Formats: sequence, structure tokens, C-alpha cells
Amino acid sequence: QVQLVESGGGLAQPGGSLRLSCVASGFTFSRYPMRWYRQAPGKERELVAGITSGGRTNSADSVKGRFTISRDNAKNTVYLQMNNLKPEDTAVYYCNVGIWDKDYWGQGTQVTVSS
Repeated sequence: QVQLVESGGGLAQPGGSLRLSCVASGFTFSRYPMRWYRQAPGKERELVAGITSGGRTNSADSVKGRFTISRDNAKNTVYLQMNNLKPEDTAVYYCNVGIWDKDYWGQGTQVTVSS
């Protein structure tokens, strides 16, 4: 079955960096676009960044120039490098893949940005 396992979250100071990882299993990883979403308390889940099977990327305006999504198909892993973190980046970050008509999610990893 499809599994997505995120890691790498934690506490960071404003201006700091974190790298999130999402290890995928149960499907042919290299064939599918992957996405990172986040959900802050009291807010809706929002798309942060996506990467196609060919490596093309896109990101939300709020993180452009600070966050970078990448993938390693040999390791079935998608990454989110987050630099120059801001308090408003505090959220639970989720890895996502859509296969046929179904969305799959990981359990999420908490990112807290605070001094």
C-alpha cells in the first residue's frame, strides 16, 4: 500500500533552515508528481511546493526564493529545503501524492519557527 513518511521538522529560529524529507513506498515513485502542503492552526491546508516526475518545480508565492523542493528517485524521497524561515512558516507539513483519483498523505511533521 502507498505510504508516505515525513521527517525533519522541529524548532528553528527566524532566519534559520530546516530540511524536510518524505520517503515514499508502495508505488512507482519516479512516475508521479509530488507535493508538500502545510496547515497552520486554524487555517486551511495550503500547497507549498510541487515537483513533476521530470523534475519541474513550482512553489507558492509566500515561499518563493526561500523554499526548494527536490527529489531523489533512487531513494524514493522528496525533500523540502526551507531557508530564511519566518514565524508564519509555523505549521504541520505534509507530503502528498495523487494516484488515479485518490490523494495520499503522510502523517505530517511539525515545523515551529520561534525565537
